[in-house]
Amino acid sequence: MKFSKYVAACILIGGISPTLPAAAGDEPAQPSKPMRDGRHDFDFNIGVWKTHIKRVLDPLSGSTNSIELNGTVTVRKVWDGRAQLEEIETVGPNGHWEGLTLFLHNPLAHQWSQSFVNSKVGVLSPPLIGAFKDGRGELFAADTFNDRSILVSGVWSDITPNSHHFEESYSDDGGKTWAPAFIANLTREKP
Repeated sequence: MKFSKYVAACILIGGISPTLPAAAGDEPAQPSKPMRDGRHDFDFNIGVWKTHIKRVLDPLSGSTNSIELNGTVTVRKVWDGRAQLEEIETVGPNGHWEGLTLFLHNPLAHQWSQSFVNSKVGVLSPPLIGAFKDGRGELFAADTFNDRSILVSGVWSDITPNSHHFEESYSDDGGKTWAPAFIANLTREKP
């Protein structure tokens, strides 16, 4: 039985772990290797960072029209490291902008969730959920943009002790193509 990437992403996002009926002739499932813990995957993010953000205004239209923001990101541990709280303060062409991100580790699923709220809107976004592999974090969610259902991808990459890159992209075709919507480059100011 095959699933499309979209259905697989929806299952991942919803945290559903379906049990499919075995088809005639299917081999019994082999025991999977143990999942890596992952609880320290976001430790690199703790501290104070200078950030440069590029926000594409209408990413699914193919337009590159964007605004750029500069500011500070402060990340601290919560619950003895099982969660993190990130405060973003920037200035751009429309003035002062603030955001807040909550990172939560699920020790049973060995996954992280990332929920964001914009201070001007005050509504928590659906959480991106995923994990790190080979030094790269990939988290996904289902959401809406301009009243259309989309998939959202958040990727943490180029991670060093003093810098990292975050990119959020949108897909309105079930994950076949992705359009960058939010790009942030961060440089450590202090631990």
